[in-house]
This record gives sequence, C-alpha cells and structure tokens, in this order.
Amino acid sequence: MHQGVLWISIPTDGTMPPMGEPNLVRTLETKRKEIERTIRAYEKQIEICRRDLYHINATLVLFEHPDKRTQFPVYMNTLRLFKPREMTTICREALAKEGPLDTRELAIRVIRAKGLDEGDRVLRTSIAFRIVQALNMAAKRGKVTALPKRKGVRVWAS
Repeated sequence: MHQGVLWISIPTDGTMPPMGEPNLVRTLETKRKEIERTIRAYEKQIEICRRDLYHINATLVLFEHPDKRTQFPVYMNTLRLFKPREMTTICREALAKEGPLDTRELAIRVIRAKGLDEGDRVLRTSIAFRIVQALNMAAKRGKVTALPKRKGVRVWAS
C-alpha cells in the first residue's frame, strides 16, 4: 500500500465490487447533476446575452446612415418636419401652378420643396398620408377640391 494514495481496483470482467458501486454511482450522479446545473446556468446567460444583442442591433439600426442601412428603415415622425399648415400651403401652390395632381404627385412636390430624399418610399408614403389628412381639412374649409380618384389615388385641385 502506498501512503496518501487510494487505489481502486476495478475488475476487468465487468463486475463491480458490492461496496464500491454505490459510492461510484452516487459520485457520478452528483457530478452529472452539477454539470447539468452548470449547463442550464450557461444557457440562461446565453439567452440574456442574445436578448441584449438583439436590442443593441435594433438601436444601431435607428442610428445608421440611410446609405448603410441593411434591414429596416429609420422611423421618422414627419409631423415635426412641417410648420402648421405648411404642407397645405406647399400643396396649394403646386396645384395652382400645375393644375390637378394626385396625392402621390403632391407627395413628391412636398418632398422636393423640403429638400428631402425623393427615393425614400417610406417617407413618400408617410407624407402622402399626411397630405390626405391636411387636404381633407382644407377641402372642408373650401381651400381645395377633392376630385374623383385616379388609379386608386385621390386627385386634388385648387
């Protein structure tokens, strides 16, 4: 016998000694449970990190330059782009100068007048919705006339 060292002899015929089996099995089961707990803790930490990464990526998209944007457009509140009744004034000037125009054409005129990006479809759509709201109010006041739709889009005249 060597001092300080515990030697366990395991028979090669596949049988375990009756006294050694419960301790060995218990030790292995305890180790298995410890490893499973560690894995669960790491999986929870990975999930937290994935959520953090998702939020960081979403925030980066909001601040990306439009030319470098990879996925989603920046959301922009177009309400603050215009002074009160400025959009109606721009539309009325375009209608007086060019005659009847539909909402899409007016949206392009408004975007040009403000010096914004004409190629931005999201912006054009947002401006078009605002034009419909503004010109409906102007039509109620008698400032513009809403003509029948052309290709599903409202036509306006001064």
